[in-house]
Amino acid sequence: MKENSKKNIETFDHFNSLIDYSFVNKLNCDPDAKSNGDNKMPREVFSGHYVTLSPTPIKNPIYISHSEIFFKELGFTDNLLKSENFIKMFSGDISNVTKPMKNLGWATGYALSIYGTEYYAQCPFQTGNGYGDGRAISVLEAVINGKRWEFQLKGAGRTPYCRGADGRAVLRSSIREFLAQEHMHSLGIPTSRSLTLFTSKKEQVQRPWFRDNSYSRDPELMIEEDVAITTRVAPSFIRVGQLELFGRRARKNEHANALKELEMLVLHLIDREYSDLIKQDLNLEEKVILLAKQFKNRLTSLVANWIRVGYCQGNFNSDNCAAGGFTLDYGPFVFIDMFDPKYQPWTGGGMHFSFFNQPQAAEKNFKSFCSSLKPLLISNPKALQELQEIENNFAKVMQSKMESMWASKLGINKFDSELFNTLLTLMIKTKLDYTIFFRELSNIPKDIKELEKSFYTPVNENLKSSWSKWLEKWKSHINISSKESIKKLSNQMKLTNPKYTLREWHLVSAYEDAQNGNYELVKELQKVMTNPYDEQSKQLEEKYYNKKPSDYFGIAGVSHISCSS
Repeated sequence: MKENSKKNIETFDHFNSLIDYSFVNKLNCDPDAKSNGDNKMPREVFSGHYVTLSPTPIKNPIYISHSEIFFKELGFTDNLLKSENFIKMFSGDISNVTKPMKNLGWATGYALSIYGTEYYAQCPFQTGNGYGDGRAISVLEAVINGKRWEFQLKGAGRTPYCRGADGRAVLRSSIREFLAQEHMHSLGIPTSRSLTLFTSKKEQVQRPWFRDNSYSRDPELMIEEDVAITTRVAPSFIRVGQLELFGRRARKNEHANALKELEMLVLHLIDREYSDLIKQDLNLEEKVILLAKQFKNRLTSLVANWIRVGYCQGNFNSDNCAAGGFTLDYGPFVFIDMFDPKYQPWTGGGMHFSFFNQPQAAEKNFKSFCSSLKPLLISNPKALQELQEIENNFAKVMQSKMESMWASKLGINKFDSELFNTLLTLMIKTKLDYTIFFRELSNIPKDIKELEKSFYTPVNENLKSSWSKWLEKWKSHINISSKESIKKLSNQMKLTNPKYTLREWHLVSAYEDAQNGNYELVKELQKVMTNPYDEQSKQLEEKYYNKKPSDYFGIAGVSHISCSS
């Protein structure tokens, strides 16, 4: 990697000097790709790690927002943000960039497994060779202050994997992803990052959606929405589904280079995401085993943290699971309001992706991950056995991480199953807000009245008595022998239990205003949700630290959503 200056990046030329492509330089291009980037028509891609193509710019781009936090981390300045070349690039126009930047981006294929079951029917060719980045195009890699970042445009037009769609993202879903990524980062959870958000009033597309105040589970009409491009950034965008695609090809010996292309992708993943943990001088089998161990550690921690903050991915297929172990693809996600272990926001999903089933869904994705690695170990029975043991141990590690997380949320030193299970029963019976309950518990309440802010309905005397008993038992587990110890524990719990999470009913107001050209709510949400553990102004607290209004329960597009377009 190049040594880069740690000075602020003021100009586009300075930004250009940091360009350092690895994916397209070290891996194989689709041999059938046209060299001019005109590769946008849906077709089968049989081999190669990526397809080159030119993004489709949005017309007359309008700036909405950028991540001030991430800009500061990267050293990007307002001058860079205002430069014509920067605006063009991150609204989809890379046609006239100067070297070393390339005027072509790239899209990748990946396979699909739903809860561990391989699927081919989603591919229009029924082969799995047409599934991949349908509207996400990576446009560059840069090494900034010694760290590699890949910049990817979501909504930048058609790719060979678009399955007949238009390759666009709409303003609604782009706002959701733009805000959610930086919110997740501020919650302290690994995630892809948000750079910029642009929209256009000169280009609209049609999408299926719901009627106003509808309770329908299925979209009822087509609506016209403004297009948008949000730029997401990560060390890499390699997914479990991507490894699966190459693992399947190697397993079936679909072409002469199938096994070699799998090996190349796995080694590239290690280089991009695990180079600080896996030494270069190890042999392939040793690297694969260490990769499985490290990914298991990251994935179990990630999912435990999702549940800690009330996040439900909604569509946790293998293709929505980053092989680097961070949160990726904010489609039908939700931060839950009323606690329900079985809650699933996506109308096209099922119980297998519900809130409390995410550890099991993660285990299924990990099995798919391990399955994709096995062709590389086929000649080494000992390594295969070791990989199988790592795979079999996932549930045990996941359970340990979950118990540690629950202990942290409750402010106790060691997980107590009886205390936790009793609490779970009370939470379900009471119908309470998940985020508000744990934040109020962090104040170390004297009695049940101090928790009632989180309750959706009044509780009867029997339930009050049960809560009082639970509180007494909980207090016997925590150290509150003095005012100082109470304050210390409270502060500690508040670092685990956020005050603010990104609720769908807040997002709806923001993207409805944005559709009418008013971006103030987007910016206000950005401010609040990038400080989720902090106390904020009384005005913001009254607005955002509240239970979901009863009128919104069951309403389509608020309580449940289709796969975000």
